[in-house]
Amino acid sequence: MASIGFERREDQYFHKQTRFFVEFPAGPLGIGRDLGIRPIRILMAKGSSIRALSATDSCRDRLAAFFHWADRQSLGAAVEIALRHRLDMKKIRSWSESEGASQGFTTFTREIERARKRNRRGPST
Repeated sequence: MASIGFERREDQYFHKQTRFFVEFPAGPLGIGRDLGIRPIRILMAKGSSIRALSATDSCRDRLAAFFHWADRQSLGAAVEIALRHRLDMKKIRSWSESEGASQGFTTFTREIERARKRNRRGPST
């Protein structure tokens, strides 16, 4: 990270050209109580690749923040992921139930439908 301009402060890496930081949390990688997360490889330019969460797991990660901390911004992020990517909704529903958040899953699907309706109507004037 230092070779590309990041400075380490404890477990976070900062770069003077961005307001965001990079963090490498201790493992195992988990979403809620699910510790069986397997990153996917995303191909980048010139044949390189990165490891990242799948769209389904990224959505579940944001939903975990909504379910456990009532974080509405995370719910919004989960909805945006759902609007832009194909998700395994059966997996998300099953996981939501195992997290004790069946009602949260219902809220999530309702928000997806609201967003789709807004998008069909187009921008408001």
